[in-house]
Parts: sequence; C-alpha cells; structure tokens
Amino acid sequence: MKPAAFDYYRPTTRREAIEKLIESGEDARIIAGGQSLMAVLNMRLSQPRVLIDISAIEELRYIERRDDYLAVGAATTQAELAEYASLTEEVPLVASVLPWIGHFQTRNRGTVCGSIAHADPSAELPLCLTTLGGEVVLETKRGKSRRVVGSDFFQGVLTTDRQPHELVTEVRFPLAKAEHRYRFQEVAMRHGDFAIVALAVDIGETEYRLGVGGVADRPVVTSISRDVDLEDALNALAWSLEAQDDIHASAAYRRHLVREMGRRLITEETAREETDDVRPSR
Repeated sequence: MKPAAFDYYRPTTRREAIEKLIESGEDARIIAGGQSLMAVLNMRLSQPRVLIDISAIEELRYIERRDDYLAVGAATTQAELAEYASLTEEVPLVASVLPWIGHFQTRNRGTVCGSIAHADPSAELPLCLTTLGGEVVLETKRGKSRRVVGSDFFQGVLTTDRQPHELVTEVRFPLAKAEHRYRFQEVAMRHGDFAIVALAVDIGETEYRLGVGGVADRPVVTSISRDVDLEDALNALAWSLEAQDDIHASAAYRRHLVREMGRRLITEETAREETDDVRPSR
C-alpha cells in the first residue's frame, strides 16, 4: 500500500519545526529516520496531512555528557550513538542493546528519539530508557520545554504523553552507577525482529531494577529486593503483566520467558560478582 497524500516540510532549525508543528496541530506527524513511521503510513494506520522531517536540523544532532546523564538529540541516529566512543562506560545498558535493534541498514537511518517517540512496546530503546529512569525532553514555542520520565512518557501501544504542539528534542539516559551491573536479553523470531519478550536489568547493591518489554502495552519496570525470594518475585511480575496470546507467542510462553530470562540475567550476574569477590589478587 501507499500512504495517503500529505504535505512534506523539511525545516533546518528547531524553531521552524516547532512553529510548523504548532500551526498544523493534530494534522502533523514528525519524521526523522522514518524506519517505523513509514510502515505505519504505508498501511494507513496514520494519515497525517502534514509530515515534518527533522533529519536536516543539525542543532538536534548531538551526543553530550552532562552532569549525571547522556543527552542524545532528536536527529541523532542509532548508528551514531553506537559509534560514540564512551558509550560502553557511560551507559553500558544502551551499548549492549543497540546491536539488537533492527539491522545495521535501519540503524543508519533510524534515530534514537524516533524509536522512543514511536513507543512500540517491543522496542529496545524505550525499555532501556524506562529501566534506567531516563527522561524525554519535549519542547514547544518560545523555548518552553518540559521533562517527562520514561515511566510516565509511555502510555500504551504507540501512545505517549507528547502533546500535538510539542517536539521531542532530546532523550537523557542516566550514567552508569558505581558498583552497578547492567544486562539485557531478548527472544525474537529472528535477530532484528521485534522482541517477543525483552528484559533489561540494573543490578544494584540492595535491589534489582528489572524492565520487561514485549508483554504489556508499554515497558514495565519493577524493583526486586535482594532479600526476597527471586523465584516468587519473578512469578508475581510475570502474572501482573497480563500477557495476551497473539500470532507470535502465547501468554503462557511469555510468562515463562519473563520468569526464566529474569532468573538467568540476575543469577548469572550475581554469581559473577561472587566469583570476582573471592578471586585472589596478584
């Protein structure tokens, strides 16, 4: 299929983009890399009258370390973030996730903010942002902006807290904490497909912060104390997600993956920590 007819604009400044967005209101959609949006347009699941392409706005193409977070501009591609030299040290969870996102061809076009703004519940970057407690920056006219934490930004399947007059200009991933460990795993039909179930975990000194994608209608994060029974906590989490059967997997299988993958991610890492603790120094 082909998309419905629309007017196309390609501004070169964020001010131009925001002004056009405000002028067009709910009739407009933002496009950056287009790797997710074009499929939606081709199937006519969305039929905007105006398409605003922000890929040429150089002031939105940046990766900057600021205070305790890494800021990524809305025009920055996933490939550019993967090539950022300090990513493994600064935000190791994102570094481990990026190779799982689509294929290298799509990562060359797809943007970090675009994936988050699209809000597919099976996508990896929204899961990372929510698990780490990151933020989305939304900007409107006259330089007004607001920050929304990931857990509040994602509101359902392809649904976010962004208002029609707002532009996602930046996402902020908190920097890795000392003594914390970060791990990720997903199950998909093929590498590069959307995840049937994806799990990300931030392993701290007193608790595990576990994020689950691909099961509920948005990424879900829960904190599990190291003092509680892990098997019981994972089982309760699996049932709380209210998984549904679909053409890819049954609800029972998704619950099983949450329990099994969660147990492996956490116990394998804690076992590694214990091994490091008892390893003799030289």
